Amino acid sequence: MKSRIALYCVLGGFAMSVIALGAGHFVSWWLSGVVMAAAFVPVALFGPRRFVGQIGVVLPALFIVTVLCTWSEAYLFVATPEMRQHAMRDLVGEIVTYAIIGTVLAGLAILLKLGRESPYPVTIRKPGSLVMMVAAAGLIYVAFYLVMGGITYQFFTRQYYPDAQKMVAPLGLWFWVIQFSRGVLMTMAVLPIICTLRMSRINAAIAVGMLVWVAGGLALLIPPNQFMGPAQRFIHTIEILTQNFPLGFLATLLMRPKVISPAVGTMPTAAVRA
Repeated sequence: MKSRIALYCVLGGFAMSVIALGAGHFVSWWLSGVVMAAAFVPVALFGPRRFVGQIGVVLPALFIVTVLCTWSEAYLFVATPEMRQHAMRDLVGEIVTYAIIGTVLAGLAILLKLGRESPYPVTIRKPGSLVMMVAAAGLIYVAFYLVMGGITYQFFTRQYYPDAQKMVAPLGLWFWVIQFSRGVLMTMAVLPIICTLRMSRINAAIAVGMLVWVAGGLALLIPPNQFMGPAQRFIHTIEILTQNFPLGFLATLLMRPKVISPAVGTMPTAAVRA
């Protein structure tokens, strides 16, 4: 099984390295793909057992967390006039690219027969409660974005974005509405994974938290790009860890209530009488 998991990551890396055809840095993009595939290993092992199910949980995460949310953040802070002019073209191109990557990852999970049996049932809150938990997750993201993003900007990235405050000032409170929306969208994107991941509650939370971090930051910041140097990319990798991991981790805990075994919290009749 370990060799098949390794093969899943290696071949998944080649799927993502197609981006190097236009951007260069083949090895970096392959490594990025390996890391991305590794983040989806829990989904391949304990997620849906069929190809359609795998696609159904992998693609939303890639489309929203990897493409839309990172694209929107770049549009706000680092987009050049040329990028803004072709923003929609770039967005569509990325969607097509990650549709291919997601399809490859889903296909590899089935072809390599990575699916495992699991003793853990998946217990999800009722629909009405889920809506409230999704909103709560959006607020959690805003809180971590405000605190950790503010600390990062004040002490590390101000030199890279000296006009950042001027750029977002016209948005006023809408800036925080946008960030809340990003938190909600990312939560909804990984909700299919949360609802199908046959792992213990805490392990599922760790897996989803890591996935949101990797898909929304780490993997994309491995290859060099024309807008960020190595130090800047490293800082953003840690910053996104402090924002995205808590979102995925806490969202999973919110969506999946703690299940108490009948044997836990109760005492045998004989013990009660004693």
